[in-house]
Amino acid sequence: MLPAERHDRILARLARDGTIVASALVAELGVSDDTLRRDLRELAARGLLRQVHGGAMPIVTATSFAERLDVDAEAKTALALAALPLVEDADLLVLDGGTTTLELARRLPPSFAGTVLTNSPPITVALAAHPRAGVMQLGGPLDKESLVTYGLDTLDMLRSARSGVCVLGVCSVDPELGVTATDRQQAEVKRTMVAGARTVVALATADKLGTAAAWAVAPITALGHLVTDAPADVTAAYTAAGIAVRRP
Repeated sequence: MLPAERHDRILARLARDGTIVASALVAELGVSDDTLRRDLRELAARGLLRQVHGGAMPIVTATSFAERLDVDAEAKTALALAALPLVEDADLLVLDGGTTTLELARRLPPSFAGTVLTNSPPITVALAAHPRAGVMQLGGPLDKESLVTYGLDTLDMLRSARSGVCVLGVCSVDPELGVTATDRQQAEVKRTMVAGARTVVALATADKLGTAAAWAVAPITALGHLVTDAPADVTAAYTAAGIAVRRP
């Protein structure tokens, strides 16, 4: 089999299964371990996959807030409702930007009397009419695609905050690679959010699990809770890592 044919087969398997296990693909393609590793390195260099220990994963690319807003709307609402019991009693709640965290903000009950600290102007606007919640918008430049603030002003304010709960908008999460993000500056903001939180909650639809982006945010052990609609066989590795998994 020519290298181009192998590459097509590898990418087709990745598209079908969402992940590649090297040992299984070696047998399927009838090649050596070294040959498969070389193929994966070449495809990774072309930006077509992310090579990891034991195989490969898809590369997650950034999409704009507007593009994501109406995608999987019902699933995001279900995750937000499932996460509410984890945040209702927080005195200081850090809400990361994202369309799922926006759904959570919209559903904070009227009884919520804590302060929400966020890098997301849409979350700030959504909470403007909340009867009791305090709202603090993190300063800094605005990323017009993701609609989040970033930079030194954002980081300085976060570093002085010690939150009871931080809720992350997750681009990608994997048991081995942890939480990752598509943008370096946003990854730095997320890392700072995690560092100042007593409890970290990740909201992730099933398609975000078992994927990886370019920039590291935190190891999987930094998460206290994972709220997801992924099935139990997919979340077993997260449970084994000591994370409390909640489903809608």
